[in-house]
Amino acid sequence: MTRRLLYSVEGNAQKLDGGAMFGNAPRALWERWVTPDKKNRIDLACRCLLLREDDRWILLETGIGAFFSPHLKARFGVQEPHHVLLENLDRLSLSHEDIDVVVLSHLHFDHAGGLLTAFREDKPLELLFPAATYVVSKPAWERACSPHPRDRASFIPELQILLAASGRLEIVEVGGQSKTLGSDYQLHFSNGHTPGLMMTEIPGSLGPIIFAADLIPGRPWVHRSITMGYDRFPEQLIDEKVALLDDLVDRGGRLFFTHDPVCSMARVTRDERGRYGSVGDKRYLSGVVA
Repeated sequence: MTRRLLYSVEGNAQKLDGGAMFGNAPRALWERWVTPDKKNRIDLACRCLLLREDDRWILLETGIGAFFSPHLKARFGVQEPHHVLLENLDRLSLSHEDIDVVVLSHLHFDHAGGLLTAFREDKPLELLFPAATYVVSKPAWERACSPHPRDRASFIPELQILLAASGRLEIVEVGGQSKTLGSDYQLHFSNGHTPGLMMTEIPGSLGPIIFAADLIPGRPWVHRSITMGYDRFPEQLIDEKVALLDDLVDRGGRLFFTHDPVCSMARVTRDERGRYGSVGDKRYLSGVVA
């Protein structure tokens, strides 16, 4: 069995409206889990999962990055002006140039913006990770290239152009496998948040670990009926979430959270009444053996 080391790597943090993040759930409910600021915004991580496998480095997502202009940084609640992901990779004695594979669950800017250089006045954005193959699902790619008016603002038009021009883009069919990742990695697909959301399952002695992306962005969203206002099809998302949670309970699996400000990974639970929960409070994973 391949030995893998797992690292939780933080990118730029965000603050977004709590009501938007919890959809039709009332504040009286979601305020039990998070505390909003005076602008009704809640703290959100943009967390990535770094894997060391044999002789290669695999990075699951890149966070929001620092590509926004100052005006848009303020609008979308980006907290730091510099590229935090690159800084945290450096703390692991790594550069973006050392990464061999970047897996993107989808191409919303808070998951893929870290692929780009930080904002520089009067200079074009450039693509980072020059040695990496970028892996994304076909529906997610098509959605990013031709978005709906409802979610057009969630994408970065320049990014798709740069990815296509790189010659290092792998587009995965729904239900298929990534040739780049290999057969050890099972891919799960969801359409409730956005078409073609791709979740990577990391095998190992800990049991399956699912990089949940925006299907389940943090511990509060493990609850069956909790969805985001950003989800395209909330009812479908709930059905997809329940199927994934049941599978993880049966297999003793864990979820890795991109947006939970406190918890990076947790084991999924289900009580006698069928209510889902999670056990775990690890914010930083540093070289955990999977």
